[in-house]
Amino acid sequence: MRKPTIGSIQRELAACAVATLALAAPVAQASFLEGEALDTMANVVSWFAITVVPIGVIWLFWMVHVLPEKIAEKKGHPNAPAIKVLCLLSLVFGGLLWPLAWLWAYTKPSMYKLAYGTDRVDYHTAEATPEPAAEDKDAGRAA
Repeated sequence: MRKPTIGSIQRELAACAVATLALAAPVAQASFLEGEALDTMANVVSWFAITVVPIGVIWLFWMVHVLPEKIAEKKGHPNAPAIKVLCLLSLVFGGLLWPLAWLWAYTKPSMYKLAYGTDRVDYHTAEATPEPAAEDKDAGRAA
């Protein structure tokens, strides 16, 4: 017969401890509340689900739909007002236009730099529409 090792003794003791704890465990209950407290908690949870959750979902829907507008303003996109209108229209049409606004906010404007000399607009200044480049003004005066 083999002599027991320390590892095998420790495994047997651990198994006995687990079995003892399992047998000594209290009876499982469906809820930690009983009677009137259970009804009160159910009412609180149902009112929370009826009022707070829809408000949170509407707020999240709104924040996701204005995200392209925020991105366009942050990047100085010259078409940010149009992207803002597209975001608002997307709210009306159930979010179908939102991917277009998202893509438009990340695109680099084409031909805008030719007209105004820059492809960025600072929307935090008093004037949102930039003036033509200085060389275009001088060319207009010379003619």
